[in-house]
Amino acid sequence: MRIVLTTVLSASVEIEGKIHGQIDRGFCLLVGFTHSDTKEIVDKMIDKMLSLRVFTDEKGLTNLSIYDVKGQILSVSQFTLYADLTGGRRPSFINAMKPDEAKALYEYFNEQVKTKYGAVETGVFGADMKVSSVNDGPFTVILDSKEIIK
Repeated sequence: MRIVLTTVLSASVEIEGKIHGQIDRGFCLLVGFTHSDTKEIVDKMIDKMLSLRVFTDEKGLTNLSIYDVKGQILSVSQFTLYADLTGGRRPSFINAMKPDEAKALYEYFNEQVKTKYGAVETGVFGADMKVSSVNDGPFTVILDSKEIIK
């Protein structure tokens, strides 16, 4: 599982010309899955994500978590996080989880974020989405389950 996490002042996802999800200060997440991902991995990744201290305090140090700033979360499915670019100019997506399985894990991810944190705004799995954000910092990190979960 991979999550590209960016701290934002605002973010939104538009589908067919209409805003589907929108947040103020918080996390804009791009979320992707590979074949070996499970609910257990998703749970560990959520715990890691929610505990990250990536927001600045009054001294300008990154000491605050999403809990501390009472931030909001926008979650967008992104199978292209598992693009394989080693074979030429056109990406291969053989490392991305099959759509039906990935959709189920993405829905589980969002349900668990709601349970552990509160409301989460989302895109629509498999839709053509336009994501906009005003990055804060910018501060962007990549969480990869292969690096985080040993």
